[in-house]
Amino acid sequence: MTPPPSGPVCAGASQYASYPTFSSYVRARGPVLLRTARSLTANPCDAEDLLQTALAKTFVAWERIEDHRALDGYVRRALLNTRTSQWRKRKVDEFACEELPEPAGLPEPDLAERQVLHDAMWRAVLKLPERQRQMVVLRYYEDLSEAQTAEVLGVSVGTVKSAVSRALGKLREDPELTPVR
Repeated sequence: MTPPPSGPVCAGASQYASYPTFSSYVRARGPVLLRTARSLTANPCDAEDLLQTALAKTFVAWERIEDHRALDGYVRRALLNTRTSQWRKRKVDEFACEELPEPAGLPEPDLAERQVLHDAMWRAVLKLPERQRQMVVLRYYEDLSEAQTAEVLGVSVGTVKSAVSRALGKLREDPELTPVR
């Protein structure tokens, strides 16, 4: 009779350590399992809590686990199940309802006040130099783009941008419009 083979034939089985106690398993595999838990959560503290919960579930089932080579898989499944349960139990701040609660809108300004504001703005625009006034009217009253305004006036887009910028600066400094701000 030949002796049983030794060495390389049994090498595949040696990669799975035997863990006689739960604490020896946690000491040996804890860092690897923590990395797995960190991949499931964004917060490192939550990952530690998640791992602790999964290990508590594993401890309860320790005696029932027959194949200790599958312990990592068991703990990973506990991690996933625990994380999924946490996700499902998350607090929901929004609830569906038939009627949307609309915030009370701002009160409609008095028509007289709107007219006073309109008149003050127009007087301020009329104080601008003619070229700036033309550009402001085309850009904001006629709602043309910078390119369209430049085309209408026969100037470059850069000229429109700089002239409108200077015009708006003058309008901001107009004392008649100060109370509006």
